[in-house]
Amino acid sequence: MTTATSIAITGATGQLGRLVVAALKQRVAAEQLLALVRTPAKAGDLGIAARAADYTGPDTLPGALAGVQTLLLISSSEVGQREEQHRNVIDAARAAGVGRIVYTSLLRADVSTLSLASEHRATEAMLKASGVAYTLLRNGWYTENYAGAIPGALAGGALIGSAGEGRIASAARADYAEAAAVVLTTPGQEGRTYELAGDTSYTLAEFAAELSHQTGRSIPYRNMPPAEYANALAGFGLPPALAEAIAGWDFEASKGALFDDGKALSRLIGRPTTPLAQVIAAALKAS
Repeated sequence: MTTATSIAITGATGQLGRLVVAALKQRVAAEQLLALVRTPAKAGDLGIAARAADYTGPDTLPGALAGVQTLLLISSSEVGQREEQHRNVIDAARAAGVGRIVYTSLLRADVSTLSLASEHRATEAMLKASGVAYTLLRNGWYTENYAGAIPGALAGGALIGSAGEGRIASAARADYAEAAAVVLTTPGQEGRTYELAGDTSYTLAEFAAELSHQTGRSIPYRNMPPAEYANALAGFGLPPALAEAIAGWDFEASKGALFDDGKALSRLIGRPTTPLAQVIAAALKAS
């Protein structure tokens, strides 16, 4: 049984969720934590209790949220369906008497030009109207989003994209997870909004230069018009709609959509954010 002080994490078996659970276990007893996942059997290795909860199945949510005091709502991965899915969770949380919802939103969601922003804005509005106390974690880009392109860059001899000279203030996924753990376990966070991003920024040309340095190869950055980049991504096997979205995000990055120099993330976690070079090194080691 969970207690009224329990912290529940949606999507706890996802890439961010697993890191949040690990960070929370450094701060509170595992018995106070609860994983809310579609398939509890897949959460066995987390070392915490798990309950079945599906964003798309409202009937699964009331029981899953019973006794939960603080809920981390990790945004759904299903772009285009997030607004309805998040509404299901927020409505169930209110009905279950959840005390506070912490939501992983998007950097400057209120003004962001990224196509992802509209669903985050809608979710933030729902939270504000819900009557439940909330905290907004407006996460910037994960450095791993670009590190995921390293195998393709090495195979093709170039890093491609549409970000031009735009500066990207990303941070490692683990940095954002640690920030979530801090906010979930620290009092006085109600009503706060955090704009979270990396301490330092880089262009994709600088990313390519660091990749070249670490591999001893010449891997240039080749900038493309968004339509050409989307076609290239589709040629690699990505669904056309996703390829177009990624190219669009890159193009918005060329205009500053992924830049922030407020350093709120490092202040929140009490240490510098993970350097780009470290994330690249980890990606190369894992490949």
